[in-house]
Amino acid sequence: MKRWLKFAAMAAGFLALVTVAGIYGASEYYTSQHGQGCASCHEMAQLVGAVHSSGHRNAQCMDCHEASLGTKLRHIRVHLSGAWPEEIRLRGVDVLQMTAKCAKCHQQESATWHAGPHGVTYSQIFLNPAQNSKQHLMEDCLRCHGMHFDGSIRDLVQPQNTHGPWHLVPPGIADQPAIPCQACHWIHREGALETRPAERISVAGAAVHDSLALFDRRERAHIPAASLTFPQLHDGARAVTMSQDPRSALCYQCHAPRRLETETNASANQWGAQVGSGDDRTPMGVHEGLSCFSCHTGHNQNARASCKTCHPQMSHCKLDVEKMDTTFASAASKHNIHWVKCADCHVNGIPKVKTTAPHEPPAHHGV
Repeated sequence: MKRWLKFAAMAAGFLALVTVAGIYGASEYYTSQHGQGCASCHEMAQLVGAVHSSGHRNAQCMDCHEASLGTKLRHIRVHLSGAWPEEIRLRGVDVLQMTAKCAKCHQQESATWHAGPHGVTYSQIFLNPAQNSKQHLMEDCLRCHGMHFDGSIRDLVQPQNTHGPWHLVPPGIADQPAIPCQACHWIHREGALETRPAERISVAGAAVHDSLALFDRRERAHIPAASLTFPQLHDGARAVTMSQDPRSALCYQCHAPRRLETETNASANQWGAQVGSGDDRTPMGVHEGLSCFSCHTGHNQNARASCKTCHPQMSHCKLDVEKMDTTFASAASKHNIHWVKCADCHVNGIPKVKTTAPHEPPAHHGV
């Protein structure tokens, strides 16, 4: 009996050793083949082909994707069973693992994203008492916050009321990013090899990176930024001039105006969506027509140094533009920097700009 147990233990150990060696040996094989090993499974061939035409064509599959023992065994099981989906898509947990791997190469971008509002976590968004007590959490919240989450809002937060206290259902998700890299970037998007620009990209000649795209939660697919549309917004009855920077079209998918509310002048006159309603921040007033990226940087949305990129420090009023009474200087200001007009401060009329006569050199008289 003891001899039989000994042989069984040896066989189990040998089998485990072969399994582990085989899986990790396969990893080395896949890496050395630059994805061709992954493409040998025909359901993966299209994805491998796409990444070879993308800005990440020099990266290995496992530079971005999780390659743990459990993940590999799951892939083998699904492949051998033939039960793979018609289109392979990442799970929410896979996206979060990839986000950590993005930081290994994109260190500066990751650091600025973490420092900005888009680096917000699930707990910061969905356990906010001030917001949750005002209205019920709903499925549409996941359209912008948690768009890669696998499940409904009920699977994420409980209880579903305005009283609380609220808690997140999935374990370990509290400190995970609710707006990961893949919310705005399509990694397998075909395009040119990414390189750092030699100089700052002009806001006038807006460049659209090939990977810039919105992840649509309903379709479970990315939509390129250049294919997204802009809303037509109004200030009362007047149509507002809007920048057609295609990068801004991505911003509008979440920072969108609210539908016209009933019993308002805009609704009664059918003027169309209004600037500043909902989460909209369309520039108006002195900044009308500007792109979001004229002032905000791409990953952390910081705008602290933006004034000096367009106009001198002193305004026509001889005031420091960064210290004028706007929300740029103080969040408590009544004058939102997105919509500020000269008339907001000059309520009795805008004074004419004083001009100084050019200095004339003294006349020279003959002797």
